[in-house]
Amino acid sequence: MFDQCLFVFCNRGRDKIKILYWERNGFCLWQKRLEKDHFKWPKASDSHTIILNEERLHWLFQGVDISQIKPHKTLHDERAN
Repeated sequence: MFDQCLFVFCNRGRDKIKILYWERNGFCLWQKRLEKDHFKWPKASDSHTIILNEERLHWLFQGVDISQIKPHKTLHDERAN
């Protein structure tokens, strides 16, 4: 049921992240606490749930503001028309 899911939580001070996940026969809890910085936690959305892939989760751990990441604009070849 929860095999593929990680539930990630951040405290109000944004210096701690906890990850809750299922492993075979019970839940596991993992925590990371920063000594002198803050996680760039995404702003709350309407649903308060944000789905992250593995790459974005790693970026979050590294201090990258994942809400500011935007891909390059898609270009269209106007000569094809």
